[in-house]
Order: sequence, then structure tokens, then C-alpha cells
Amino acid sequence: MDFQIRDAITVNMIGNNASEIREVVEDAIKRGEEHLLPGLGVFFEKWWQTAPEPEKATVLKHLENSFQE
Repeated sequence: MDFQIRDAITVNMIGNNASEIREVVEDAIKRGEEHLLPGLGVFFEKWWQTAPEPEKATVLKHLENSFQE
């Protein structure tokens, strides 16, 4: 992924509250457009870099279950 995408998304999201971030995520998923996937990846990357290990394990288990359906 191009670092410019990471930087642009980070700058655009600075100062947003949880509700605003949720709206962005839900809108990207609802629209289902391929070009929005890198943005969601940046969100996940930012979270992953700061999440505690138990939280990561929980999310990984949820993902595992999601991909088995």
C-alpha cells in the first residue's frame, strides 16, 4: 500500500470522534467499492498497532469465525 494513502487517511481522520469514525467505516462497507478497502485497512492497521494482545486475540477469533461462514 502506498504510504501517501496512509498519510491522507490519517490526516482526514484526525480529531474525529468514535461516532464519526463509525459512520466512515459503515459507509465504506455499505458502498462496497473496492477503492475504499485500503482505507479500511489503514483503520485496522492503526488499531492493531495500539491494541493489547488479548483484544487482538479476540478480534482474530471473530475474523476466523467470520471467514468460516
